[in-house]
Amino acid sequence: MFTLPTVRAESAQRPTQHNASMGDGVRQPVEPPPSEWAFPDPSRWPDDDLVGTGADLEPGTIVAAYRQGLFPMPLTHRRRSLLGWWSPDPRGVLPLDLLRVPRSLRASTRRFEIRVDTAFDEVVDRCSDPERPHGWISPPMHEAYRTLHRLGWAHSVEAWAPDGRLAGGLYGLSIGGLFAGESMWHEPEPYGRDASKVALVGLVERLRAAGDADRRLLDVQWQTPHLASLGAVAIPRSLYLARLVEALPLAGPDWQPRPAV
Repeated sequence: MFTLPTVRAESAQRPTQHNASMGDGVRQPVEPPPSEWAFPDPSRWPDDDLVGTGADLEPGTIVAAYRQGLFPMPLTHRRRSLLGWWSPDPRGVLPLDLLRVPRSLRASTRRFEIRVDTAFDEVVDRCSDPERPHGWISPPMHEAYRTLHRLGWAHSVEAWAPDGRLAGGLYGLSIGGLFAGESMWHEPEPYGRDASKVALVGLVERLRAAGDADRRLLDVQWQTPHLASLGAVAIPRSLYLARLVEALPLAGPDWQPRPAV
């Protein structure tokens, strides 16, 4: 583990600026100012899921981190709260053609309406509930992703019950052909049953609809037993980084706030 070095902002490489909208009406994310921090080259990363600590949660820092294969997550070390930057080895990903939708889940998809970006703040609120087991979404993290949502980078996929209640959902970052899932949540049974899984099905359908499904990357960070039951696999960090290079140049999916295709 090592602390990330600071660099002058103008020395950081800034990707091509995206326009706020395109001629087809699909809104594109707004490129944030470049970060004042530089992440080390992957060849210098330790053989550990935690690559380093430090830096900040400015939009430019977070977007640069995801483009390099890192994501932020707080940790406590010697009673100190630190901002960690992680790149698990192996990395959990969900290939779009391997999503498992058993009969019971397929039936659940008919009970909910899928929407995107109509309740982003509420989804993050529910995911960051401090009473949830293993909660890690701190108030600064919450605010950082709200800012990224306003800039067009962070998105929510929501499952709405027939009575108009938000039953579950997920959120994450969309950069080109990468969707980096951050967290998912569902209300208790009965009406929240399978709601977060249905949101995941809606996300995969939206990513597939964007084309080049075999080159897109749905990052789930770690392969938990729950995600493995839905088709997530674990791949070496080196393979993840190679696939990331292929995914980033792709056009992002349509995130207009309307039902998924």
